[in-house]
Amino acid sequence: ATLDKLFADLKRERNPQAADRIAKRIWNEWYKSGSASIDLMMKWSSDAVQAQKYNVALDFLDHVVTLQPDFAEGWNRRATVHFLMRQFGKSMADIERTLELEPRHFGALSGMAQIMKETGRKELALNAWQRVIDIYPAMRSAQDEIATLSEELAGESI
Repeated sequence: ATLDKLFADLKRERNPQAADRIAKRIWNEWYKSGSASIDLMMKWSSDAVQAQKYNVALDFLDHVVTLQPDFAEGWNRRATVHFLMRQFGKSMADIERTLELEPRHFGALSGMAQIMKETGRKELALNAWQRVIDIYPAMRSAQDEIATLSEELAGESI
């Protein structure tokens, strides 16, 4: 219920700063695993990512998704680590699982868009960014990416 209200507020909010505050509250809800053990492994994985020890982070996140397979943020975090390691196929698999659990996950959709752009699939990247904007209309980075990709694709079709 809390998330549904926050997403409704996010969709209506046109002020980017106010929308960012709502998005932060959504992220805070997503981070709630309901388990002290999972929360600790998520923290340890973040610390490992900060130290660029991606394999260590993956070890913790593998445990997270095994122990709590319905925790969308565990899958999203693992997708991010795979992305940082440039393992785009594994990242996409985890993004897909994240979106099965939380279809409104604008973070996962942003990751999908970045992968599509990195792999030269601009049309699919544009579609993913448009899905982000449907959920989070005031997200500046998504607006900028849509503008850039639209121009690039328009130029390619001439």
